[in-house]
Amino acid sequence: MSATLAAGLASSATKDIAMKDVSDAAATTTTTNAASASEANDARFYSFDESKMESFVKEKPWMNEAKYFQRVSLSPSSLSKMVMHCARGVEKGIAKGGNPTEVMGLLLGRPDPESPQNLIVTDAFPLPIEGFETRVVADDQDVVNHMISLTERLEGTRKEKFMGWYHSHPFELGDHSHCYLSQTDLSTQLQWQRAEDPHGNPFVAIVLDPLRSAHLGVPQLKAFRAFPPEYSSPVANQCPDGSVETSEQIRLEHWGSCWNRYYELSIDYYMSSTSRYVLEKLTQNYLWTTALRQPTSVQKEQVQTIAQVAKKMSSSSAMATTSSSTSATTASSTRPGAASVVGAFAGSGAASSSSFEFPPPKEWQEGAETIQTLATEELAKRTLKSVQKQVFCPPYKN
Repeated sequence: MSATLAAGLASSATKDIAMKDVSDAAATTTTTNAASASEANDARFYSFDESKMESFVKEKPWMNEAKYFQRVSLSPSSLSKMVMHCARGVEKGIAKGGNPTEVMGLLLGRPDPESPQNLIVTDAFPLPIEGFETRVVADDQDVVNHMISLTERLEGTRKEKFMGWYHSHPFELGDHSHCYLSQTDLSTQLQWQRAEDPHGNPFVAIVLDPLRSAHLGVPQLKAFRAFPPEYSSPVANQCPDGSVETSEQIRLEHWGSCWNRYYELSIDYYMSSTSRYVLEKLTQNYLWTTALRQPTSVQKEQVQTIAQVAKKMSSSSAMATTSSSTSATTASSTRPGAASVVGAFAGSGAASSSSFEFPPPKEWQEGAETIQTLATEELAKRTLKSVQKQVFCPPYKN
């Protein structure tokens, strides 16, 4: 992974944020009132009512509910810094002739009194620590000293606090993401939550998978918070993302050995109206560049998705055929001459349709929607390639 690729990945992430926010803004700013509401929503990420914040911090509702926080909002700056830092760790380890190096950093931000179950991350700061997976970094004196130094420098200019940490899992590429908390990560997160949560500063952990991010061309990261030791999930076999998985092997592969001791928070992104406008124009002018970062791995995953859908539809079709045969047999045995009636209906499409109406299985509907989405993506990709060809290879004229 080169520095250029790391910068490109960060730029890609920022553009994706812009496109998402632009589409959201376009849907909500059709009137003057909607535009004002959008601006007010943007403002809460950059400033806050100190009296509301003080009251919210004193209440500390997260101390009474294990899964109180549900979302983390990241700024483009924090996301870009995290992605590039993790990419440099990969480059540094490989350059030394070894494996990619794990890196770590701190997150600056605060709770959101306007949306209490949301945490806002405004910035990210790399730490001078590498390959720390074998120890609990919350106990590392270098980490503590660096945090104190950074805090002293930021006190005069920023109202936010260090409210989280991030680190990378640059493990070998596999069939799924390596964004999860290991036993060491969980111990680190628990210590920080115990130290910071009671003082009005809820702590969050973010894990990035830099190799998979480069492989897919899209940042792969997840946010987590740990459960207190006394917490017990009321749902058996519930994974951090809320899904229920009965296979222990799959739970361990996807979420590690501590799969039932932490939970995942959804991640979204925010951007100022000015930045959004600028990136919207840039993205519109250079929209064809999105096709250049479409890796073959994404196409492979799309093919696998289609195969899975086809398998489900085939299974559902077989069940429907069996049900149809059973119904016909039953009708033949209960009514004299029914076989001839069924045969007559079979010869007529309209009669057959009116006699044997089976509601489409749920899998058929889901499969049709998935195939429609993939077909739309493929059409868009081919259109962009056609535009590229016309732009870069204009027809020769005498």
